[in-house]
Amino acid sequence: MAASPSLASTAAPGSARGRGAGPSAGLSADIGAALEQRIRSGAYAPGARLPTEMALAAEFGVSRAVVREAVARLKADGLVASRQGSGMSVAARPDSGSFKLAPGTQAGEALSHIFELRALVETGAAELAARRRTPADLAAMYAALQAMGEAVRQGDDGAEDADVLHQAIAAATHNPEIRRFVSFLSAQFSESRRPTWDAAGHATGRAAAAQAEHERLYAAIAAGDAAAARQAAAGHLYQAAARVGAAPQATCLEAKLAVGPAHEENDHG
Repeated sequence: MAASPSLASTAAPGSARGRGAGPSAGLSADIGAALEQRIRSGAYAPGARLPTEMALAAEFGVSRAVVREAVARLKADGLVASRQGSGMSVAARPDSGSFKLAPGTQAGEALSHIFELRALVETGAAELAARRRTPADLAAMYAALQAMGEAVRQGDDGAEDADVLHQAIAAATHNPEIRRFVSFLSAQFSESRRPTWDAAGHATGRAAAAQAEHERLYAAIAAGDAAAARQAAAGHLYQAAARVGAAPQATCLEAKLAVGPAHEENDHG
């Protein structure tokens, strides 16, 4: 395999080092991401031995300690495993360990795939929330919705309040695994909501449109209308995908049907 440029001198502006982490932590994260990509692409096949620490340190231009930290992260994620006397090897089933989003899922077709995943999870969560919500659940949703409404009126950032609303809906399912998974997705994709709530988002009406979608979703859940809640969640996700440039036709078909052709023409007209 061709030698990689030294990561010590090629850190991307958005890397961990660019966000204020220490140099060692940033380098190990970069190397870990590079090795993970090789594993997921098949360049390092399941069961294959990883190159030695010395070889990887030489390839990436870093110390063996940095490589050791990167490999430890891969082991924690279930991508590699240690073998007595033979170093580290790629896990037999590297995709069956922990679940996390692969690098590059914030744009293009990969982002559309994430919205498909969100549609499958969040439409079901909305339906269950409508069936199971308690007064306390509705109060938590309403508080987040009110905070978002105030952000719309003041031209402020309501992205974090949107996260809170989606997590409150998941909590209202009273299924802890759904709550945990929606919380995970919210943490991963909080930044994707920023274009809706920044100055341009307010000026173009994206924030107000998102708020109207959330209000319809809350109303359906509060009314205990499971079918309407599912449809409102699907419609919101379809429009959210359009707002961040994820091809709407690549998202869940149910979401596309939920908004109808009139909304689609408005998005692209």
